[in-house]
Amino acid sequence: MRSGHKIMTGFVAVLFALLIVIVGLCVEWPLWSWPAAFGLLAVGTAVALALFRQKPPLIPYEHQLEPEAPLPPVERWECVIRNVSLPSISEDYDFQFTATVRWIPQDASDDAPGINAGGLAVDAVLERARRITQQESPHRSSLVQHRLNGELATMQLDESCRVAAMAERVQLSLSEPDRERLEKLATVRKNEAVWEHERKWEQSKRAYLGDDVLRTPGSAVVWWLAKNEEKVDKTVADIGLLAELSSAANDQPVPQGFHRFVPGLAASEPQTAGEESTSWPSAPRSPHEYADFVVGNCGLDEDDPRRLLFIERMAKAAEAAGLDEIRDALLRQVDDFAPPQDADAPEPPEDMRDEDEEFGH
Repeated sequence: MRSGHKIMTGFVAVLFALLIVIVGLCVEWPLWSWPAAFGLLAVGTAVALALFRQKPPLIPYEHQLEPEAPLPPVERWECVIRNVSLPSISEDYDFQFTATVRWIPQDASDDAPGINAGGLAVDAVLERARRITQQESPHRSSLVQHRLNGELATMQLDESCRVAAMAERVQLSLSEPDRERLEKLATVRKNEAVWEHERKWEQSKRAYLGDDVLRTPGSAVVWWLAKNEEKVDKTVADIGLLAELSSAANDQPVPQGFHRFVPGLAASEPQTAGEESTSWPSAPRSPHEYADFVVGNCGLDEDDPRRLLFIERMAKAAEAAGLDEIRDALLRQVDDFAPPQDADAPEPPEDMRDEDEEFGH
């Protein structure tokens, strides 16, 4: 090592000598300065060699450190458990639990019995996992898996305090048939909930229409007018239809006061003798309906002989007025009406017999 430093010192001295020669030539030193410059270089070299001899040699860094003591091997106690069934909150639907169990045996007294530390560790981990899974729904296995990874990530003593156990790389899943069943049940529950809401909505609508809107023909008219505020004439024209709709909804006949709005209902309703008709069609009728209305409201019973005479005189009046269709309709009723000949029946007045003979009977 020292010879190497001597060679380096000589090499540096040669470099300085060359530097002195180059500088002297460039600045044109006088002749007397050359010996002085080389003399100083020789003195500096001698001093450097003297100092190097007095300085202790340097020890390389790698030789100054003591060799490291070998680290003791790390003892590992672990095992892998796979597809262990753990209960869920739903009966007959179990989770499949897979994890790597690690444990550390604890110090025990000399007279303590021997143990299977791995068995105690696995049992402790499964018990901790079971307390969590039995409160969770099976269709949330992914969420429960992350929770187990956090809960089982710390070393905890088992009940005997002989081992501290933990689990890592936890996997939680459901069997494929159970997963398919849960998906079907979830679909059925969703459809049932939708159907239940639709049924309640339909019941509410029926109650609204039956108990409120169509409770009476009047309430039906008011409801229809509220929906057609700017079409009063349309509401009036639909009164008969609304009355029939309300009566049908309540399984009742159309009230008497609304007969005049229902086509054909007023003319076909029998009238008692002496009762004045209060219903008149609100829309044009056929000649036959007009004839039915006139005969039905004449106040004469069907077995009264004057009824036939009345019909004939009305037919004559219709003919005189040029209402041939109504006349024909009345005469058809004369043909249909053939009261039996009763010997005890009172004779019609003479003036009425004369008019009857003039009409052709």
